[in-house]
Amino acid sequence: MAKLGWIISGDRLASGRDLPHIMILDLRKIGAVDFATFGPAIETSRGALLGLLPDNANSTISNAFELGATHLIAEPFNASMLDAALLLAARHVERVDRAAGRRRSERLVTAPDKKTNEVTGSSATVQALLSSGPNAMMLVGLKRFDAINAAFGRETGDALLVAVERRIASVVHDASEGQAAVSRSGGTDFIVLPGLSDLGERLALADRIVAQIERPFMAGDHFVALGACIGIVDTRAGDSEGDVLKRAQVALSAARDDDIPVRVLSEKDEGTALFDVGLETDLRRALDNDEIDILFQPQVSVTTGAIVGVEALARWRHPQHGELGAETLFSVAKRSDYLTALSAHVQRQAAAKASAWPDVLRNLRLSVNVTAEDIARPGFAQWFLAMIDETGFARDRLTVEITESGLIEDLADAASLLATLRAGGCRVAIDDFGTGYSSLAYLKALPLDYLKIDKHLSQDIAGTARDRIVVRGVIDMARSLGLAVVAEGVETEEQLTLLAREGCNYYQGFLCAVPLTVDALTALVTQRSLPAL
Repeated sequence: MAKLGWIISGDRLASGRDLPHIMILDLRKIGAVDFATFGPAIETSRGALLGLLPDNANSTISNAFELGATHLIAEPFNASMLDAALLLAARHVERVDRAAGRRRSERLVTAPDKKTNEVTGSSATVQALLSSGPNAMMLVGLKRFDAINAAFGRETGDALLVAVERRIASVVHDASEGQAAVSRSGGTDFIVLPGLSDLGERLALADRIVAQIERPFMAGDHFVALGACIGIVDTRAGDSEGDVLKRAQVALSAARDDDIPVRVLSEKDEGTALFDVGLETDLRRALDNDEIDILFQPQVSVTTGAIVGVEALARWRHPQHGELGAETLFSVAKRSDYLTALSAHVQRQAAAKASAWPDVLRNLRLSVNVTAEDIARPGFAQWFLAMIDETGFARDRLTVEITESGLIEDLADAASLLATLRAGGCRVAIDDFGTGYSSLAYLKALPLDYLKIDKHLSQDIAGTARDRIVVRGVIDMARSLGLAVVAEGVETEEQLTLLAREGCNYYQGFLCAVPLTVDALTALVTQRSLPAL
């Protein structure tokens, strides 16, 4: 069970050797936060950091995640909201503990003490180690660095990269007995040649590197939170650094796509990389040739069982590879710089199809997804509303869904954009709540109508009593803010019954239907509308 401790207010800092799992920072009674006061303590923490903020603290909220917080709550808040914040923080701690347990189970090799700079090296050093015999390369990629660099400037970003390299070198020094090199690979990636022959030792080292980078960093007067993924490849006879680096980049991309910390390159990964290159070439043709299809997944009232709306989901009807799902489609689009074009295409096609629905579907709401890249586009809200008008679909039957992670970089701009869409007649939902930083500050600062619970939370409600408490806390908190709740990924009657008991308003998932064509959706809605015999 997560242990709560260390309430920090003003310049007072509790101390002790036994660190808590959840740290609460009460920042409501001080005008300016001196992060250097408690930075060293945060540096050693492996749990969750919950910040209590004063009302009208939008400037603090927009930067707080970059300053190391994992969860936020701003006044005015009540006991239910605080309970929900603590429950989500506890869930975060449990994920960290599970990862730490896996790391502890690995066999580690501890080397004699050597200076850190003995394991850092130039490209020439890397090439020399590659030529000396069998080895492996780890490519370490950072998460969220671009947002931090944009928020605090290049000087802070450069200092942060130096600190990251120092941590990586320190970890490698502990495990490699000096037979290692660490260097920058341009950009924000780092090359590690671990000098370890055993795969288990390499995996253990990679996990330790990820754990060290996940610990918050001090950057000037700020503390910031990063994440990392690592791709691992074996070297081959005659490999150049460029050859190995290309394969390591494939492994790193696979780790990012699968949202896992460490990935060892497999033959399948290399084949997938070649497959993806082909898909990137095909995507432009697909947009021109109308190969992107739109399906609709029903959203159902928990209390009445009536279908009240649908979410538009994209599918790629590839002429050689068959149907490819939205995850593959948008992943390819992001790598090939077609993400903006694809997003606009899907939004327009969904609204156009919905405007031509038969009468039996005329009262349904339509939900379409908006990406973080859309939010960053100047004038997107005005373009979006004009596009909807061109399709003939009614704005007041449209819901815009934006994922939680897409809001982190610029909360103020996101709030302004969503306010424009709401003023134009649309409703707004925050999607996949519970998968990112789960900030209650998001829900307070943004103009929202719905909270969509991520499918993993929805499905967990049928698990332990603790899982049900987490979902209950999220629903109670949404209700206290006047938001309707939609549960995603509902697959069983047990899940639906428990969600209904907790006060969830709507659900979508395989329990009702998979994503459907217009004809199949029409048949389902017609069937559900018929009186019982």
